[in-house]
Amino acid sequence: MRTLIIVDIQNDFIPGGNLAVPDGDKIIPIVNELQKSFDLVVATQDWHPADHKSFASNHPGKKTFDTTTLHGLDQVLWPDHCMQSSHGAEFHVGLNLNRVEAIFRKGMDREIDSYSGFYDNGHKKSTGLAGYLRERNVKSVYVCGLAADYCVFFTAKDALLEKFDTYLIEDATKPIDPAGFEKAKAELVALGGRVVKSF
Repeated sequence: MRTLIIVDIQNDFIPGGNLAVPDGDKIIPIVNELQKSFDLVVATQDWHPADHKSFASNHPGKKTFDTTTLHGLDQVLWPDHCMQSSHGAEFHVGLNLNRVEAIFRKGMDREIDSYSGFYDNGHKKSTGLAGYLRERNVKSVYVCGLAADYCVFFTAKDALLEKFDTYLIEDATKPIDPAGFEKAKAELVALGGRVVKSF
């Protein structure tokens, strides 16, 4: 069964949001059209408590996009974003959710960030996505959404770790940093993933 994983198409990652991905809104029509071609569609949703330690505002003396260490892991300090029950955490109104069968929330533990839709950044806790896909006899996953060089990349990387045939749909994602996305694509291919176009 072929599955589409839609990563974090939420208001805070769209232009005008607190952590906007450049042109992030441009992929929404592509993602909506893509859904028609898949047997199963799932989505991930960043869902942070207000005191999340990835927020620069929770580190006195630090500023946005500084880096620090959380529990031995390098951590970029982000603007406050996708706070639970906020407008910024809601899926963008333009995203068609009618075919989305399950939503997997991530980033709920204040102590550790969660870029991947499968695990937190330390691989300490699973979201349950891998088990859900296995129960549905999924063999291959196609990953799209925001942002290409962070949550999409880490979701695709963990999909490979979980032994799914993994495809990143290049024109159905946008990066924060284009150079970082080029490195991410090269790493995915080296790990056995594939980078494809939607149509």
